[in-house]
Amino acid sequence: MKSSIHSERFVFRASLFFLLISLSLLTIFFSVSLGPAAIPFKRVLFYLLHPRSSKGIFGEIIWEIRTPRVLLGFLVGGTLAVAGAGLQGALRNPLADPYIVGTSSGAALGAAVCFILKLEAFHLIPIFAFVGASSSILAVLILSRRKGELPVTRVLLAGVVVGSLVWAVVTFLLTMSGENMDKLVFWLMGSLNGRTWSDFFLLLPYAAAGTILMMLLAHPLNLLTLGEERAESLGIHPEKIKLFILLISSLLTAAAVSVSGLIGFIGLVVPHAVRILAGPDHRTLIPFSFLTGGIILVWSDTFARIVFQPAELPVGVVTALLGSPFFLYLLKRSQFS
Repeated sequence: MKSSIHSERFVFRASLFFLLISLSLLTIFFSVSLGPAAIPFKRVLFYLLHPRSSKGIFGEIIWEIRTPRVLLGFLVGGTLAVAGAGLQGALRNPLADPYIVGTSSGAALGAAVCFILKLEAFHLIPIFAFVGASSSILAVLILSRRKGELPVTRVLLAGVVVGSLVWAVVTFLLTMSGENMDKLVFWLMGSLNGRTWSDFFLLLPYAAAGTILMMLLAHPLNLLTLGEERAESLGIHPEKIKLFILLISSLLTAAAVSVSGLIGFIGLVVPHAVRILAGPDHRTLIPFSFLTGGIILVWSDTFARIVFQPAELPVGVVTALLGSPFFLYLLKRSQFS
């Protein structure tokens, strides 16, 4: 009986994985096809399959403008979703995500400092953002810890307090940024506009390393969901594992924020939805969240750039509109302690 149940679960998860892979490829293709300049699907497919033959205005639009933006959006969405899955597992809190617990705002502060110091040309934004994100999550943990535990309400309140303080500093820096203010404001709202291959390759190693490390910690994350005492009796050190997870989540968040600005709610909505569909096992939750996050962010960005053309919405606005009602739903049905 048990073997039959395990077999059914394996078949379902394998089917869901291949479905997500297929949806990812279709999402990338259709998003590259859509935009102010109408390009026939057949021509888009030909250019994507034959990059060396991509000449002329259509080839330039596809390979130099849309494809890097779409692939970067997929990578950013997947990165934020993995960071959210790690935070929710480590804190045993379905409401945790990089935006809500303060890591995103901390990363934004670090990146803004890098902008103001005019060090972005040296590719130091991810490092500055990581320092800011790590400092923010450390402050949240210090403020929210109570008798060795992390109650949901205290984590959320600490995230609000730290986030508000960080945003006050960011606002001050914006007023001091002078001619860079417009660029910084648009960047802080979250946007993939004007992103190039260099941005994609800047994020890629951080996203790959962070996701792989998170996958390696999938089993300890599963044990943490059983409770800290039970996890410790099974041979892991809960505090060390949580610290590693928080650092990896900070790295992932910082890397994503450094190329896209603040994009909220992907890390909240995606892991929770995937957990409902595929179960709480982090060995599947993490890769499934990566694919789902990429799909959702690419479609959000596609909506942002075509609905009000020639004007363009920051994609962070779209994800906030999608994620806020979901967050309120989770907030209402959760029992706080």
